[in-house]
Amino acid sequence: MIFQSLKMAWSAITSNKMRSFLTMLGIIIGVMSLVVLVSIANSATTSVTDEISNIGTNLLTVRIVDNKENPLKLSELSSFTDNDEIALAAPVAQSSVTAKSGYTSSTVTTYGTTGSYLDIQGKELAYGRFLKAADIDNHSNVVVLNEDAATEIIGRANAVGESISLDGRSFLIIGIIKSDETSSKSSSRSSGSSGSGRSNSSAKSSSSGSSSSSSTYTSLDAYIPYTTLTRMASNVSSEITTFYATATSEDSLDAAEDALSEMLLERFGQDEDAFTIQNQSTLMETMNSVTNTLALMLGGIAAISLVVGGIGIMNIMLVSVTERTKEIGIRKAIGAGRGSIMLQFMLEALMISLLGCLFGILLSWGILQAAGIIMDSMSFQLSNQVVWIAVGFSSIIGVIFGIYPANKAAKKHPIEALRYSG
Repeated sequence: MIFQSLKMAWSAITSNKMRSFLTMLGIIIGVMSLVVLVSIANSATTSVTDEISNIGTNLLTVRIVDNKENPLKLSELSSFTDNDEIALAAPVAQSSVTAKSGYTSSTVTTYGTTGSYLDIQGKELAYGRFLKAADIDNHSNVVVLNEDAATEIIGRANAVGESISLDGRSFLIIGIIKSDETSSKSSSRSSGSSGSGRSNSSAKSSSSGSSSSSSTYTSLDAYIPYTTLTRMASNVSSEITTFYATATSEDSLDAAEDALSEMLLERFGQDEDAFTIQNQSTLMETMNSVTNTLALMLGGIAAISLVVGGIGIMNIMLVSVTERTKEIGIRKAIGAGRGSIMLQFMLEALMISLLGCLFGILLSWGILQAAGIIMDSMSFQLSNQVVWIAVGFSSIIGVIFGIYPANKAAKKHPIEALRYSG
């Protein structure tokens, strides 16, 4: 009986292709909206959490809000690492600086810091060395560039031993840091949200050796001794306003935060408003919560489109029942029962909904692929979970909005149906 009902339902759908397609259109748009919006939200979540994970989940970011006219000095940071829960600590300050080499000039984001910064941020050296304590103590004019900056300014990645000018001062390049994989795909990265202190300058450059003529955005970063930056940049004070600390392990992050808080409270006379501590793990949880809520909201909006599509299915099915009144009467006259008639129309509504869902998913995949090509800084993946949610929701829509038309068809009296002239 089911096979016969399926066959008859399919015949009814294909007999009026244009009407069937227009009926599916609401479901197609609804499924497309659901899948695309939720997939984009999930991709954003993955991108943010990956970025935070790359920085490290054992990272603490400390900002001095009010120093009470008793500024935190560079020499005091070493005392924080005396605690067993805190492994490393490093200050950070930044300024946009004009870098020159020969006839090449570029704006780079210059970070003033100490030797611990490299390990705290999880960066790797490609060539040379990073900053040492002697560089900090002697206010040395030495600089470490990332690969993008070295390539842009010097013309090659391995520029150790070369000299460049930073705001008119000569600096010796002592090391090259491996550029982040995403640096060439992103025009900028905000320092405020991640707490990493990374606010990358962007410069357009053509990709060397590439057959593509399109340009990409590269991150140009330079790292110099903290004491040197405070002397050359008028907007950077010698007092510490931001520094990073790492826990000895991810498991001891909360203990490290408590220990650091106690030391800072003692330092600033038990004033809790004098500083803020940002826990990287807490930040990740917050971002996950925000993006999940966003995905839920977008999914809810898209679900409304599916409901509207379901109403369209019900309306067309009611029209179809009216048009096929004599067919229903003939089927009942030759012995078809109420259940058989109802099953046929229920299956017809379900098939329309699922076909619309299929087309919507295929369209969503195409849109996500196109979005990935246009926005090459992000990867948009079609989530299997979202697909199954769309299929399940479409099935429910088809069944719910098919019940009333099917029941109306099943209740028709065979004699009255046969007399119907339309």
